[in-house]
Amino acid sequence: MSEFSRRDILSTAVAAGAVITATAAQSAESPPEPSRAPGVGGTDPVPGDAVREAQNPDLLNPPATDSGTLPNLRFSFADAHVRQSSGGWTRQVTARELGVSKSIAGVNMRLNAGGIRELHWRKQAEWSYMPYGTARITAIDPEGRNFVDDVGVGDLWYFPGGVPHSIQGLGPDGCEFLLVFDDGDFDEDSTFLLSDWFKHVPSEVLGKNFGVPATLFGHTPDPRELYIFKAPIPGPLGPDRLMGAEPAPQNFSHHMLAQEPIRTKSGTVRITDSSIFPASKNIAAALVEVEPGGMRELHWHPNTDEWQYYISGTARMGVFAANGQARTFDFLAAMSATSPSLWVTTSRTPAQPRCASWRCSRAAIMPTCH
Repeated sequence: MSEFSRRDILSTAVAAGAVITATAAQSAESPPEPSRAPGVGGTDPVPGDAVREAQNPDLLNPPATDSGTLPNLRFSFADAHVRQSSGGWTRQVTARELGVSKSIAGVNMRLNAGGIRELHWRKQAEWSYMPYGTARITAIDPEGRNFVDDVGVGDLWYFPGGVPHSIQGLGPDGCEFLLVFDDGDFDEDSTFLLSDWFKHVPSEVLGKNFGVPATLFGHTPDPRELYIFKAPIPGPLGPDRLMGAEPAPQNFSHHMLAQEPIRTKSGTVRITDSSIFPASKNIAAALVEVEPGGMRELHWHPNTDEWQYYISGTARMGVFAANGQARTFDFLAAMSATSPSLWVTTSRTPAQPRCASWRCSRAAIMPTCH
């Protein structure tokens, strides 16, 4: 199987756009009806959003095995607010958007070429995957040792809570990445920013702390002007990448696509947890690629929730939550989902196209029962 790439994502987007356009045209003439079989359900004389209903066939006409009441398990990043800055944009899906996602939150961020996500830190651990472009990541560990690396498509990074770090988009077109945090109530707008900190410390205190004249401070830009800001594209990393600073002994990045995948007749999976990427203590992840018509085996996670992000393609997920409760959900690219611990799930893909998705758990190792 060839690796998914920007070309895969673009072709999927074009195909999805064509399907949606065709669906919209068809829906205008014959909107989908809530009737999965003759004598079951009925017509809808006052139709609602026909295009949205056509994208969710298993909610409008659920399988006969679906029953009971379950919370919503999915939320599309397309429905999330986009915060825009001079250097890029960001949007997030947390427990505020997806109430069932108590243990994990997700952020989708774009950095233009040269764009910088300001040096910052937070109490939550940060895990990231790069589906597009290249970036330079930097970090400082608690001992003051530095880490710098350039990452590209298929690479991961992980920063423990409290570790200051920054991200910069490189040439030619910056980057876009997915961030995952081990707290469903996480808020991307509530991080510790270097500019925000300096802005609220008296200049004489900063001068005394750093052993320089206080007059060098007091001109810090407003934090709202930074956060994600534009800057020149940096040069390539060289042997002097740390400029004399002591290197951090732990590697905060990982080349996931270099891992040999587990291959089955329905697709491939790569699992990256602390046994392979030692820095990633709190988050384990799997890249699951399912061929057209393939299925992810029925399974559950015994002691951790599973957070999902659909990179490309389309999929259908069935969920069983005990006590006769079951539900089926449909997915397009850029949708997120949560499957609580112990709930049995399976994912299937239609005839076309291939589906690529991320599965993350708040755990050092990803235990799965089949």
